[in-house]
Amino acid sequence: MDLKLVNHEILLSFWKVHVLHHAAEGEVIGQWMLKELAHHGYDVSPGTLYPLLKRMERNGWLTSTVDPARGPKAPRSYKITKDGRAVLKIVQKQLRELGVEVSKH
Repeated sequence: MDLKLVNHEILLSFWKVHVLHHAAEGEVIGQWMLKELAHHGYDVSPGTLYPLLKRMERNGWLTSTVDPARGPKAPRSYKITKDGRAVLKIVQKQLRELGVEVSKH
């Protein structure tokens, strides 16, 4: 089995759900998110996560800020947007339905 293909085709969506979930709880920083995803068994590299966060921001699901007082290497903080909350709500509903369906087997 090609784990890279599984990561790209399936797990990438799970990572986005995790990001939205945690961003709904409060601001998240990429480095923390990498550790959190690893804690759940996901092998996500910075080269995958940071473009994913930028894409989620372009989609209007997250906003980000950087504290300029911390210099050019300051961590970027991400917060969920109103649209991001709406997406998370849709995903939560679909996950409940999927959980019921998958648990039948």
